[in-house]
Amino acid sequence: MKRICVFSGSSKGALDDYARTAASLGRELARRGIGVVYGAASIGLMGSVADAALEEGGEVIGVIPEALMMDEVVHTGLTDLKVVASMHERKALMARLSDGFIALPGGYGTLEELAEMITWLQLRIHAKPCGVLNVRDYYGHLIRFLDHAVDHGFLKQKHRDKLLIADTVDGVLDALTRFHLP
Repeated sequence: MKRICVFSGSSKGALDDYARTAASLGRELARRGIGVVYGAASIGLMGSVADAALEEGGEVIGVIPEALMMDEVVHTGLTDLKVVASMHERKALMARLSDGFIALPGGYGTLEELAEMITWLQLRIHAKPCGVLNVRDYYGHLIRFLDHAVDHGFLKQKHRDKLLIADTVDGVLDALTRFHLP
């Protein structure tokens, strides 16, 4: 894997473990020689991932829509910053630049990005692994919901199994590395 796209919150969240884990992910990606593609923010978990990867000498590419280009938000120390016209273009470019996807804790934006990428995998628009770093069981309710969707016939088990879930940085990175589309 050359690059992994990281979806995460623009907030640090309520627990210190979220930012610590985000930084740990950024450092480990850089140590493994894997570049980071992300939403270009300097704040929240997004900033924690980027700063840690950069401190380790890693490549960090930010992709941001013009409308979000505010001095207090955009990270100015990235390897590369790509400015696009819309959120749709942002996700498409992030997907093209990446060999896999990891979701850290976040809100609507993170959930929407993860849902689109796992849907694209299900529809075979891409064949790239999608993972969740389930810090302190942050995604526990989502995982249970997906199992519920399987039980009620709205999601096939084979598609549910495509979302890789791990509680540790090494666990999620190893799962993405081992992923093979059935």
